[in-house]
Order: sequence, then C-alpha cells, then structure tokens
Amino acid sequence: LLSVTERTLQSLAELQEAVLQCPVSDPTALLTSSFPSSSCCSIVHVVNCEEEFQQQQLDVLWRILDPGAHTALQKHLVCGPVKVTNPSSPIGADQYFQLRKRQMYEASVIKYGELAQDEAWTEVIDTLTVAAIRFEMLSTAHRSQITLDLENNSISTKGTKSGAFVMYNCARLATLFSTFQRAVEQGTYPPLPPVSELNFSCLREEGEWLLLFNYLLPFPEVLQQAAQLPPPSKGIRITANTETVCKFLIQLSMDFSSYYNRVHILGEPFPHLFDQMFARLQLLGAVRDVFHSALATLHLPPLSQI
Repeated sequence: LLSVTERTLQSLAELQEAVLQCPVSDPTALLTSSFPSSSCCSIVHVVNCEEEFQQQQLDVLWRILDPGAHTALQKHLVCGPVKVTNPSSPIGADQYFQLRKRQMYEASVIKYGELAQDEAWTEVIDTLTVAAIRFEMLSTAHRSQITLDLENNSISTKGTKSGAFVMYNCARLATLFSTFQRAVEQGTYPPLPPVSELNFSCLREEGEWLLLFNYLLPFPEVLQQAAQLPPPSKGIRITANTETVCKFLIQLSMDFSSYYNRVHILGEPFPHLFDQMFARLQLLGAVRDVFHSALATLHLPPLSQI
C-alpha cells in the first residue's frame, strides 16, 4: 500500500521541475549513458536515514507516474543523523555556530593570549570556527551517525580531529614563506632559484619523502575519489567518499607538523647550506599548494596567520 499525501506530491513536483531545468543535449543518452554523465540528468536524493522510507515512497511514486528514463537514474545517498548529547535545551544551527565560535575564541586566548578585538582577528576566529564545524561533520562517513558533545567547552588547536589543527599548519607554512621572503628582501638569503636549478638529492630526511609519496603524488587521486560517484548498480542506494578530503588533510597535517617540528628549514645564511634549504622550500611550497587546493574543495580559505 503506497500512501500518497499532498506533501509527497509537492515534493515530487519540485523534483520534476528541477529535472526539466537540466539541459540534455541528446535525449537518447538518458537510456544509454553510464551513471553519472555530463550528457544526461542524474537525480541523487540526499536523505537522513530516519527519513529513508519516506524517500523510497517518493521514488516509487515517481516511477509509477513518470516511468521514463529520468527515474532510471535515481539514486539515494543515505546520511546518518546528527545527535546532540545532553543538550540543556533544543539547539539550532545558529546557536551551535555561536557555541563553537565562543569555544574557539577561548581556546585561542589560552594558546596565544588575549586577542586584539579588531576585524582581522574576528575573521580568523570565524574561519577557524567554520573549519572546526566542517571537519567535525565531514570527517565521518556519510552513513555514520555524528554525535556532538556540547558540554565539552574547549576545542584544542592540537586536536587531530579538529579543522583548527589543519588551519594552524596551513598558517605555519604561510609564516615560513613570508619569513623567507623578508629575509630575501633584507639580503640574508638569495631568491629561490627555478625548479630546474634545484638539487633535490639534498632531501635525505625520511619525512620529506613521506610528504612526497604519501601526499603530493596521490593528491589528484584523492580528489577523484572524493568527487566520484559509483556506476549504476542494483538497488537505489549509493555511497560517496565524503570524508576523504578531511581525513587526507588531517593526516597530512599530522605528518607535516611532525616534520616541521623536527627539521629546521631556514638555516644559517651560508652558501653551502642553500641547496638543501631551497630544495626543502620547493617541497613545502608544493605541500602548501596541496593544503590550499584541498581546503578550496571545502570552501575554506587558507589562513596566513594565527
């Protein structure tokens, strides 16, 4: 027995209207193309697991009323719920953001001292808060439940599960290169030579090769895995690697932080040390680019300072 309500019909009408807005260059491609394809319209329902049954009913109703090619491309992306432990009162998205912002500010004061109340610091705290929330949500596979502990009144910038830890290491790289640039302008170091003139055989530290082979080289594949949906299969459920980029950035931050704490990049201004310094700067410049590109997929700007 399929229960049809006015709300269900309204939702179906909205979906059909959205499909009509999608340009299709070749109508026959709807029947022959692999899912997904740029030449056809694919419908992905993102639904909370608690509402999965209602979404399946909508899917069945659409197939009954419009048994065309569009419905053959429908898939369901089922997400786990977000639970809040021991809430003192019901909390919405705005209250949740303000709570995390206050916690981020307090954690920053503990680490860096009393912060100046200017626009620059406000922007930094806002960015750190958004990063913390997005990593808190997206580091977990979409099928799993997320539990928010609102009684935990601190967010550590060293926490390996926090977006603040990633942003902190991104800012460390920015500080490194701004310090190097100032030293070049003061005549302490010569400018960074072209890549073709660098001697990468100077890189003998294990952490340097770990950054290259575990992060720089595999990064394009990581992006592909994060954005790619699987081809059509039996059933209407699909999975997506929504947590890939966050986990990649967290692990990169841990290994980069370990390397950066162990190795002194900007050494004494002696000519016989320049080859190694330049090779390391080129390597970390590539690491910085990976940070920026990965953060861009999460719509997060890189921080130049903390």
